[in-house]
Amino acid sequence: MEQFVRFSGKCVPLIRANIDTDQIIPKQFLKSVCRSGFGRFLFYDWRFQPDGQPISDFVLNQPKFSNASILIAGENFGCGSSREHAPWSLYDYGFRVIIAPSFADIFYSNCFKTGLLPICLPAEKVVEFASAAMQECGFLLTIDLPNQIISSTNFMHRFEIEPFYKRCLIEGLDEIGLTLEQEAEITRFENRFRSQFSFLEFP
Repeated sequence: MEQFVRFSGKCVPLIRANIDTDQIIPKQFLKSVCRSGFGRFLFYDWRFQPDGQPISDFVLNQPKFSNASILIAGENFGCGSSREHAPWSLYDYGFRVIIAPSFADIFYSNCFKTGLLPICLPAEKVVEFASAAMQECGFLLTIDLPNQIISSTNFMHRFEIEPFYKRCLIEGLDEIGLTLEQEAEITRFENRFRSQFSFLEFP
């Protein structure tokens, strides 16, 4: 998984409460267990008309928000079913940070396994960022994960994150990477069972 230490990106506001995973990526696109290729289906029913034409007034289709990589969202973002495809589609589209007043628990934990950084901030601060993004073309934020600071040209704000999740992002560790940290112990365990149970075949 890609490491996340310090990141600067353009913001796009999508201040709607209770955006669920079926709105993030509709169920008809859940046809693969690979993590790539889902970005084109992100917010599909909001981005496109039934004939596939873009809906021009949706924020992700507006030129001033092209190449945005920080999503500013409403409360309870990522609620609904626990599909991992939701953070996959956000990451594949190009997002690296999501800022919201609150997140659904399973979605929140799935973000870290994907390499996304979800940041919880007070609702008034989220609205402040969203307003700045709407008014200022190319509004940028910088996230310093080791020091847990969000900053722009004229402010600095601290955010909280669990130490375990923080470490995983900074070191680029997903569940496989965490398991491989115990590779020496795993090898010792396998070797011990090879000697005790010789009839078992290990690859």
